[in-house]
Amino acid sequence: MTLGTIDRSPPPFFKQGPSALSKLLFFSALSLFLMVADTRFGVTQPVRAALATALYPVQWLALQPVQAIKSASDYLTSLNQAESNSAAASRKLALQSLRAGQVEQLTLENNRLRKLLGLREQLATPVMTAEVLYDAADPYTRKVIIDKGQLQGVDLASPVLDESGVLGQVTRVHPLVSEVTLVIDRDLAIPVLNVRTGVRSVAFGDPSSSGSGMELRFMDSNSDVQPGDLLTTSGVDGVYPAGMPVARIVRIERHAESTFARIYCTPLALVTGARHVIVVKPVSGQIPQRPSADAVPAGAKKEATK
Repeated sequence: MTLGTIDRSPPPFFKQGPSALSKLLFFSALSLFLMVADTRFGVTQPVRAALATALYPVQWLALQPVQAIKSASDYLTSLNQAESNSAAASRKLALQSLRAGQVEQLTLENNRLRKLLGLREQLATPVMTAEVLYDAADPYTRKVIIDKGQLQGVDLASPVLDESGVLGQVTRVHPLVSEVTLVIDRDLAIPVLNVRTGVRSVAFGDPSSSGSGMELRFMDSNSDVQPGDLLTTSGVDGVYPAGMPVARIVRIERHAESTFARIYCTPLALVTGARHVIVVKPVSGQIPQRPSADAVPAGAKKEATK
């Protein structure tokens, strides 16, 4: 047999499929398509919900050793720390008892004034308790997972609080668990009210490298703000009830070349170690709907068109 007649093609056993470059291009295009489809249309939301429901037992089992260690750590708390907590609780209880009488008197006067002026009664917002299971796996966001979901009545956009103030907002709801975006996340914004001055503004998560604070944006350089000012929810967004503590101003930077001041705040809630939280129903579910155009009287329509 001559050399020219030898078959130089590899045996079928060694034949390869598509090249590595073709696979890279295909899967890159597929990934880009899925990301765009998920961002625009939310096509993977049912898949996320199904996977979250299916993996919940596995997550629960994986968390049992951690819960056991936490329970043992709590049980072995030193006597000095327990006495210190008891003394602090006694002082706080005495202070709250002193304020309770003032609050009752102010509430009575407020109700009388509201009846006198014919104002609407304040909304009674339903709440439920929940427990933080773990932090979200995404390193570019500040989110936690709680053990309440759609089956327990959690609504999307529900405010979440701890014992000190606003912790965040429910941004994704699954059947058994929910995802809470913390107030220090750069994509979360909360309408707030300066208790000292009564000025409304918007607080955002701090986008700096630390990412553990908040920033009060769109405030003029000559605005009346001071370190130590308390910020509470303004209640104008239809999500957060008014008067819930959010943050306290710690630092203000004013520059001549800038129209706005840089105002840094510290959240009052325990954003890095909260364990037990309260989920509040959004206020928008209790506010009466805006009347339609057909329900507006004809006289009102004429006055509006003038």
